Amino acid sequence: MGISCHLSFDGECAVAFRRYQRILGGEFTTLLTYGESPLARQVPREWQSRILHATLMVDDQELLGSDAFPGTYVKLQGFSVTLHVPVHEAARVFVSLSEGGSIRMPFEPTFWSPGFGMLVDRYGIPWEINGERVHRA
Repeated sequence: MGISCHLSFDGECAVAFRRYQRILGGEFTTLLTYGESPLARQVPREWQSRILHATLMVDDQELLGSDAFPGTYVKLQGFSVTLHVPVHEAARVFVSLSEGGSIRMPFEPTFWSPGFGMLVDRYGIPWEINGERVHRA
């Protein structure tokens, strides 16, 4: 079984996912616009460049996203995307994702992690960054 997170945007999916790729690394396996899809004739011209489906693979994890169909976008709530990042990278990821957004909990040591913080990015996506020690064998 696999579990993936699918993020919904109001026209900012391509910009957001390209930013996530710069911050997190990974490769796009899908970045399909409405205009490139069988739905091209069903959406207004201004929707042709919006994203019907995006898949960003980071290591063996996938982050999915899309721009909501015209008139159906609802602001996301009740969840956070949690990243488990080696502690030496976690502060950089936290700072990068928080630029233009808001910090809910500063990145700092906790009883469970050498560094943890919560933020909402500039696209309204809530993130939790959990710094983990890398154990070497």
